[in-house]
Amino acid sequence: MASDLSKAAKDRGIKYFLISYTDLFGSQRAKLVPAAAIGDMQKAGAGFAGFATWLDMSPSDSDLFAKPDPDSLIQLPWKPEVGWLAADLWMDGKEVEQAPRNTLKRLIAKSGCQMKSGVECEFFLVNADGTQISDLADTAEKPCYDQQALMRRYAVITEICDSMLSLGWAPYQNDHEDANGQFEMNWNYGPALQTADQHAFFKFMAKSIAEKHGLRATFMPKPFVNLTGSGCHAHVSLWDGKTNLFEDPNGELGVSQTGYHFIGGLMHNTDAICALTNPTVNSYKRINAPRTTSGATWAPNSITYTGNNRTHMIRIPDAGRFEFRLGDGAANPYLLQAAILAAGLDGMENKRDPGKRLDINMYTDGHTVEGVKKLPLNLLDALRLFEGSAATRAMFGDEFVTAYSKLKMQEWNNHCRHLSQWERDNTLDC
Repeated sequence: MASDLSKAAKDRGIKYFLISYTDLFGSQRAKLVPAAAIGDMQKAGAGFAGFATWLDMSPSDSDLFAKPDPDSLIQLPWKPEVGWLAADLWMDGKEVEQAPRNTLKRLIAKSGCQMKSGVECEFFLVNADGTQISDLADTAEKPCYDQQALMRRYAVITEICDSMLSLGWAPYQNDHEDANGQFEMNWNYGPALQTADQHAFFKFMAKSIAEKHGLRATFMPKPFVNLTGSGCHAHVSLWDGKTNLFEDPNGELGVSQTGYHFIGGLMHNTDAICALTNPTVNSYKRINAPRTTSGATWAPNSITYTGNNRTHMIRIPDAGRFEFRLGDGAANPYLLQAAILAAGLDGMENKRDPGKRLDINMYTDGHTVEGVKKLPLNLLDALRLFEGSAATRAMFGDEFVTAYSKLKMQEWNNHCRHLSQWERDNTLDC
């Protein structure tokens, strides 16, 4: 914690600060501020034109001010003279309701307890133009945990892991994932806001270090049609002080009634929050994908929960927590946490019943179960459900829902104006 950023700069040898915020599309925006000016910036914030980023604003709006949170300070391990700061957005003396970090903080305050979470960040290392994976020798049919392929990218993976070790994040494993060219890195869980800040920084760090090595790190959900996509699974528990509210030794699978109500809220609201957890056109090519070359997509295709079974949307691997497997690599770090918390709080407030858990293989036997809801087929369907949900508006507020829906609908319309090669191949002679 560094309550006085000017003092922190002197004590730590920081010459510049990146005052950073994440917009509605998950893009990170920043200003590079010399240490000599950080005192004034800490009080007033760095000025931005909101319309110039993905926020629902116009050129006539007042200045947007990003006020840095000193508790979020991270020195760039690969460039320690620079300090990164997550910032909260203000305009005309008020917090901006549509800002993702503000939205998460608002939901945390409403909860009255502390959601803790950890994220599993999957990404591909590709060549500079993104057309193919960076390691052309990585061709195994089942490449998951491939030792040889992992060690060929030792320099990149260990530099990222060493950076997390130096930051005190307690990373504990790194592996080659289920797709050729794909990797996953795990670090310790923590409070939802801390995890969201670290998630945002991790994406920046992975991309920056990959670029140092002449490569490109992409968190695109489905960059290659025949390979497993990149998810961002979240492991979730809820705490009141030192008490895990999800843990009950007498509960089914060691989970309390509160935990099942939280899961029930997620299942009840999944189709509405899918627009946040799976926010791009490309996202729906991961969760609705055919079988990949490895044999499975490892992504959910329906709204179900289970015990220790990776073919469902929600998995309960241990007592006192669950894994939410829907989110993907494109998810906004703050809105992923906000979506989970908001849906779970709705479940707790309304005592939503998740129903009987399913222990079948959903990939092979899912068709045998009646009444199971499917996930949206595309971003348009997800946006319509998100915008039309009364529960979503109650959880997030009209300003956020309107802003997000408006900009994402523009993105969908831009996609519809694109003419693909598939359309030409299949309809040129119709």
